[in-house]
Amino acid sequence: MSVTTEPGPLGPQISLFDHAMHLHQQDPDSPLPRDGEPYPDDELHRQQAQPHPPEDQRLKGADVARILDSHFAKPEAPPSTLADAFHDVYVPIHHNVHIAAAALRADRHRVQETGRWLVRHSIDRCAATVGLALLAADWAEEDIPLIQTIGLLSNRFGPLAAHALRRRPGGSEALQWLAERVTGWGRVYVIEELCLTGGRAARSWLLRHACDGDYLNGYFAGQVATAAHLHEAITRADADDDLVDHTGRLLAIMADCSGMGMTLEHYPPAPTVLQAHADHLRGQTPTLSRYINAAVIADHLAQKPSEQAGCTLEHRDRVLRHYLAVLNREDWSETARAELASDSWFASNVAARLRLQAFTNAETDAGTEPAE
Repeated sequence: MSVTTEPGPLGPQISLFDHAMHLHQQDPDSPLPRDGEPYPDDELHRQQAQPHPPEDQRLKGADVARILDSHFAKPEAPPSTLADAFHDVYVPIHHNVHIAAAALRADRHRVQETGRWLVRHSIDRCAATVGLALLAADWAEEDIPLIQTIGLLSNRFGPLAAHALRRRPGGSEALQWLAERVTGWGRVYVIEELCLTGGRAARSWLLRHACDGDYLNGYFAGQVATAAHLHEAITRADADDDLVDHTGRLLAIMADCSGMGMTLEHYPPAPTVLQAHADHLRGQTPTLSRYINAAVIADHLAQKPSEQAGCTLEHRDRVLRHYLAVLNREDWSETARAELASDSWFASNVAARLRLQAFTNAETDAGTEPAE
């Protein structure tokens, strides 16, 4: 990504954009440390009482829209007059119909100019957020680098940045770039939008890289499995290790993300995907992450009613036997023993419930052998 800018010295007057750019340039291929926090305006926002959202949720953003309408009604008012205009109103961080409507009521060129200035130069997060909301109401491809850079501060700007990028030509590639460089809630916002873009390249990336191990992955794991056509990809005989490994992460997450996102119970292809994943495991070299994900999936199958895995009882038992047969192989057991302590939480809970040989040194139960 290339943005024409000269980052200024860090200090209390640095813009949010320059702050993000400075941190990004230190490690261009990784998320910003701590999502870029604290922001340059952090002390100011700690000192001031923050406006609360209106009780009537339908009025969120209406105050911001009124300020924008007043500004755009003055033909000669420069964007800089909005720099301190939003301190006393609640500024939503998600797409907002009132703000979008204010953008559509005004001259498009002026809205673009204002949005770009506020994103590029604001030293206050509220003004920068409004600027990003103005850009999110448009579709100009040339704004992608600007949106991506402020989107790196993803906990605050991720929702609007993701929405803005999806609206633009090349949005799928732009979202993927940002998804590779955000974590936490910001990753949730970006991955959810990426799931909506479609396209072969987006699906390929989602199938192998969407889940980064964060607890919040539970909010989008089911969306990834559905949007990326996981059931088609994992049932191919030539499924690669990255695909198989990420499928294990998806299944382990969906096994226990009730209240966050789609679970196996509500994922129609669950029986097919579980069986295909268990089958692919047989041909893989054992690693700790593969062992743990397979054990977590097996533990869910063993402890919960079969319908919670989206399976019939017969199918659940068959898939469980296949998982346990792999987990109890000597090479897989040796890998687990070498990297997991016998008194670890995993050994004392998941492994103990499944009576995994790596930690019990017991013979495999006759009931855990795969069906002939």
